[in-house]
Amino acid sequence: MVKKINKKAQIKMQQTAFMLVAVTIFFILVGLVFLSIRLYNVRNIATNLEEENAMLLVAKLANSPEFSCGNAFGTSRINCIDEDKVTSLINQNKYSDFWGVAKIEIRRISPETGVIKILEKNVNMLPGVSNFVALCKKEKGEFGIYDKCELAKLIVSTEDKRWWN
Repeated sequence: MVKKINKKAQIKMQQTAFMLVAVTIFFILVGLVFLSIRLYNVRNIATNLEEENAMLLVAKLANSPEFSCGNAFGTSRINCIDEDKVTSLINQNKYSDFWGVAKIEIRRISPETGVIKILEKNVNMLPGVSNFVALCKKEKGEFGIYDKCELAKLIVSTEDKRWWN
């Protein structure tokens, strides 16, 4: 009779141990689901912040002294890029870390198309963020020197530093 009581007690203890293990596994799974949802939200927030910073950087670059027209074309213009200044910056390695971006290019849209690549690092990049700008330069015509402005897009790509990629 003592052996039967011991077996029943052992079975009860085993059932209790299995239940504790099952409850522990359940709470671990619930915790993992909760953490994955939170991590997904943090990723979205980080991506949104990177995109917002890139948009602000595009506006900042277009109006920076290295790019902007300034008063060279009469009055001060917003989002006006001096093509003569920009061509002097092409492949200048000393500026590669100055702006904190991986790629800067200007695409002419109208009247003729073309691409001016100012900077392009060999790194993983996020998709480029762009803004429309006026690309202006001085040209010589039959009546003297005149201002020629074209519609262009300033495209900036940042380095992909996300740890989950």
